[in-house]
Amino acid sequence: MEPLKNEEFNILVVEDDREIRDGIEIFLKSQNYKVFKAADGVEGLSVMEQNEIHLAIVDIMMPRMDGVTMTMRLREKYDFPVIMLSAKSEETDKVIGLNIGADDYVTKPFTPLELLARVNSQLRRYTKFLNKGGAVMQDERVYTIGGLELNEDTVEFFADGKPVKLTPIEFKILALLMKNPGRVFSAEEIYERVWNEKAINTDTIMVHVRNIRDKIEINPKDPKYLKVVWGVGYKMEKQP
Repeated sequence: MEPLKNEEFNILVVEDDREIRDGIEIFLKSQNYKVFKAADGVEGLSVMEQNEIHLAIVDIMMPRMDGVTMTMRLREKYDFPVIMLSAKSEETDKVIGLNIGADDYVTKPFTPLELLARVNSQLRRYTKFLNKGGAVMQDERVYTIGGLELNEDTVEFFADGKPVKLTPIEFKILALLMKNPGRVFSAEEIYERVWNEKAINTDTIMVHVRNIRDKIEINPKDPKYLKVVWGVGYKMEKQP
């Protein structure tokens, strides 16, 4: 499958502030992205039903339906990346957003170049995620730890034989840890390996790890696989 070009990506901007919404549209269009817009979560979900979307930029605080509720709804059907926009005063909502399926967040006020860097980073990973699904590989890269099985070539993950739906970011984090069982990775190293950029805010790693545990562990509060090494980082525990 050939890599997608910018003009082949459809980006949805969901923001109730018209100036911010239009400003993001202008900048993304200057980079040859195709842009769809919505003023709240209700409109955003409607746009998704009618168009193929590859990435959504979603404000947290919006009328009718906020960004957290919208992200929770869209994750029932879609796995494309979601970047949340939040004010500094919305720290709690931001963490909730990551917990229910957002992939990244940008704090207002932000520069267009900062947002573009996040968009490009997420789309690079999502393109690889899509390409894996369409290819038939001769030698599958399958990693197994206890009852967990991760297949990098088919982009599938199973826990005790049952398929688990992961976001692209969650899959990348699990792949890194499962390929290196027993090795402790700091939050900074996980961020830099998964995002392919210098760690800016590692709080997102803690949230993604908690989200992964909820999906793969029988008892997330007493995890069997994904362990915290206090003051150091995270590791995938070797299994007998």
